[in-house]
Amino acid sequence: MRHFRHLPPEVRHTLFHQEPAEFGPESPVRTLAAALGATLYSPATRDSLAEDVLKQAGRGVVSMVLCLEDSIDDSEVPGAEENLVRQFTDLASDSYADGGLPLLFIRVRTPKQIPDLVQRLGPAVRLLSGFVVPKFTAETGLPFLEALADAEASSGQRLFAMPVLESPELMHLETRAATLAGIGRAVEKHRERVLALRLGVTDFCAAYGLRRTPEMTAYDVQLVASVIGDVVNVLGRADGTGFTVTGPVWEYFRLQERMFKPQLRQSPFLSGRAQELRTALIEHDIDGLLREIEMDRANGLLGKTCIHPSHVAPVHALSVVSHEEYSDATDVLRPERGGGGVLRSAYTNKMNEVKPHRAWAERTLLRGEVFGVAREGVGFVDLLAAGIK
Repeated sequence: MRHFRHLPPEVRHTLFHQEPAEFGPESPVRTLAAALGATLYSPATRDSLAEDVLKQAGRGVVSMVLCLEDSIDDSEVPGAEENLVRQFTDLASDSYADGGLPLLFIRVRTPKQIPDLVQRLGPAVRLLSGFVVPKFTAETGLPFLEALADAEASSGQRLFAMPVLESPELMHLETRAATLAGIGRAVEKHRERVLALRLGVTDFCAAYGLRRTPEMTAYDVQLVASVIGDVVNVLGRADGTGFTVTGPVWEYFRLQERMFKPQLRQSPFLSGRAQELRTALIEHDIDGLLREIEMDRANGLLGKTCIHPSHVAPVHALSVVSHEEYSDATDVLRPERGGGGVLRSAYTNKMNEVKPHRAWAERTLLRGEVFGVAREGVGFVDLLAAGIK
């Protein structure tokens, strides 16, 4: 699979200086974690789940979570499990399933669901990439990770965990440091199986009876922003000890009455169909999502939890490395720069300091490998317009 594979080759050629590389379930963990992109959630109760997966794959989705937890009622769990097994079996019998499906994860409620579902899936388990673990702490999370290791050994299938950090202990200041330290020890013990850490911002807000509006990002809610900062501080370091931390869910996808001015500047949207695109984004409250994606990256997050297909194209368009970023990153990482130093960027608009910017440059080139590098003069508006056609 690869990002933007749903676009015709001639369109990709006009957009990319370096096209996205192919990756798959057997790729290195670091590559897969960076490639997750917009991870689309879907309730496991949907009768058309197999059809939905195929349809979203055709629209550029590369990772999906089929949810048995908060998205469904407690009474629906047994039926949802049966539906999952049936839908996976249908997908496994489809010829498109070989190489054409997104990375598929199941969000479970209890550790015992992991070996049970792996056993019930039978041969269709080959389509499963892993499990999403809710409300992860050291105490609650280790049984899930141990169950995952056992299921992997018994099935012979490579399986990953994506813990969700969303517990009240993480939100509350007096227990946060100890909770983060415990999570760090737990995921380090199973590092080879932990693909990414996901942030449950809706649950963070719930601890204080809060809900952000479509005009506010998670970073405008100071209680939430402080948790995100601490999670990245402890678990997202660039020194080899950290993990990929993904961005929080954007809850809105319908037209809402707007209180504040739109957040999208007009200048990037002044040509061709771009102004029409800007109007559509504002009308569907996607301008707030775009701002939050930029804030995610500025705060060390990569990828995003999504609950609506309309969010996928913006996440992926803003994940593409710009030609300017690529130029700076390659300059910093040139072998002759190994001794450090400062140089003016090729775009002559900034300072590139070799040693402090090295980790950023390495992350940027990894993102460029999986999402591609835009041609000079191609911006996110061009990529977004192409992606939502």
